[in-house]
Amino acid sequence: MKYVVVTGGVVSGLGKGVTASSIGVVLKACGLRVTSIKIDPYLNTDAGTMSPFEHGEVFVLDDGGEVDLDLGNYERFLDIKLTRDNNITTGKIYQYVINKERKGDYLGKTVQVVPHITDAIQEWIERVAMIPVDGKEGPADVCVIELGGTIGDIESMPFIEALGQFSYRVGPGNFCLVHVSLVPVLNTVGEQKTKPTQHSVRGLRALGLTPNILACRSAKPLEENVKEKLSQFCHVPVSNIITLHDVTNIWHIPLLLMFKEIFSVAETCPINALSLKEQRAHEPLIKVLKLKGFAKEPMLEEWMRRAEICDTLQDPVRIAMVGKYTGFADSYLSVLKALLHASVACQRKLVVDWVASPDLEKHTEVEAPEVHKKAWDLLKIFAVSASHLDKLVLQAADGILVPGGFGDRGWKEKFLLLNMLVNTKCHTLAFIAVIEIARSVLNLPDANSTEFNPDTTTPCVIFMPEGSKTHMGGTMRLGSRRTYFNVPNCKAAKLHGNASFVDERHRHRYEVNPEMVPEFEKAGLAFVGQDETGKRMEIIELADHPYFIGVQFHPEFKSRPGKTSALFLGLIAASCRQLDSLPRHTLHCDNLTSRSISNSGSGATKAYWHGNLKKHTKSLANGNFHSNGNGVHHSNGNGVHA
Repeated sequence: MKYVVVTGGVVSGLGKGVTASSIGVVLKACGLRVTSIKIDPYLNTDAGTMSPFEHGEVFVLDDGGEVDLDLGNYERFLDIKLTRDNNITTGKIYQYVINKERKGDYLGKTVQVVPHITDAIQEWIERVAMIPVDGKEGPADVCVIELGGTIGDIESMPFIEALGQFSYRVGPGNFCLVHVSLVPVLNTVGEQKTKPTQHSVRGLRALGLTPNILACRSAKPLEENVKEKLSQFCHVPVSNIITLHDVTNIWHIPLLLMFKEIFSVAETCPINALSLKEQRAHEPLIKVLKLKGFAKEPMLEEWMRRAEICDTLQDPVRIAMVGKYTGFADSYLSVLKALLHASVACQRKLVVDWVASPDLEKHTEVEAPEVHKKAWDLLKIFAVSASHLDKLVLQAADGILVPGGFGDRGWKEKFLLLNMLVNTKCHTLAFIAVIEIARSVLNLPDANSTEFNPDTTTPCVIFMPEGSKTHMGGTMRLGSRRTYFNVPNCKAAKLHGNASFVDERHRHRYEVNPEMVPEFEKAGLAFVGQDETGKRMEIIELADHPYFIGVQFHPEFKSRPGKTSALFLGLIAASCRQLDSLPRHTLHCDNLTSRSISNSGSGATKAYWHGNLKKHTKSLANGNFHSNGNGVHHSNGNGVHA
């Protein structure tokens, strides 16, 4: 087994996760099998109890693991299925060691950080690296390990010590350290400064690790004299210094590892006409890991084609995203990626209008009228009068996405919005729906979730009986579950190629009240997808609506650049008026070719994002947000999504 460790220096948010994923892509293109591990130095056992505002989305794996969003990047880039053990945290390691101590496994010895914690880290890495994640038998050839945080962080010290010991343990030729650092340009000086990277490497070497490769983040490609200076002071060969400059979309990053610069002689040139300067980052990787006789020349035509298409799309599709965590885009990372995958498959440029659901509430109208007005204006919804909300008209947005969330903040206005979406026939993919339908269609004004109102007289959404009300971490219905289609001609089944079932990932602790299902069905609500028992509702549709689908699961977690989520593809296709002509094979293969672009616009474009949104913190892409395209998420919670 070969190991590639990716560390970061100077500042956080440089894009270590994307860099690690892209290294995996290049190694995979060389014919090698690749797996990934993410090390998070925080004390939490997993990411499941973290706030989306603080840590971004919680990515859910097939085995129910609630993990860091970077594992979503790994899965999307490499098309693999990881396990919960592929995310190592300080909490997991200490819990493992303490449990062993309580059982007497250390034979009365004094348990210490060194050697017991560091040994546990190394043993964990070796064990998990052997787990196949690509559907084939046997272990992978290379394990790419990302160390979260920044060199110098106190909480990272045990992991750095363990990795230093691990490099000696596995021996030369089996360990390669890639250090991602920042080479800034000060406006007052106008030149690339190497001192931050020099200090970062010096700190890394002082801790017992010596980088084999430097991956330098910068606004523009590194100048040759800058690389020579870094080589001299960091003791890294010039050929092992990689430049990772800002690009228009995230699909360019694996290409940057092969080409130092991606630029066009004229701004309107497509990518296949670009001037490409070779960087060939795979060569130092192959050399350090002694894989010369096993690795072939990497072929990245598919990535180049995908990046080209994403840059040249012109015709927009506008999706309004109404959620609770819109102040931080990473909270909905997988959802954004799934939308982008689908929009590229439909040859449309994605435009996202962000609408914070709390800004739609009536109390916001009193406390912050300008914020309230801006939120409703983004949806282009105008009321005839405050007493005639049923006459609201929805305009402008081609489609609406309503993701889930925890707690009751912002839910009242989501219910109002869903009511309007039903009446206005706007194309909708919702992770919540039944409560508003119970109120507006069944005429049950007290219909509610027991999460929002435990004393409601009409509980149409209830707490799942196997859930825990005392422990929050890892107690939801998590992981891959099978949903059976019981209405063969429903939209969801057709989008999945008329399959009889689909396996999707779940994360919830509330569900539709099975006792109310007959009432919903009498009112015209079709529960087209159910679990194997037929008692848990998974998918709903409105038969007389052009596209209104609500789901209990999270289809965004399994979306891939070449394997778009069927329901997200359906939303984008319906929003583009392409649903009836959507080819079935689009759901199951990557048909991204230059010939598939429906417009001739050639200027490089970005996906545009409007509303109250922070810039993406883990992206190498510049622009208004990120025009990247390798998967998505919304940090949904325990509210029902069907």
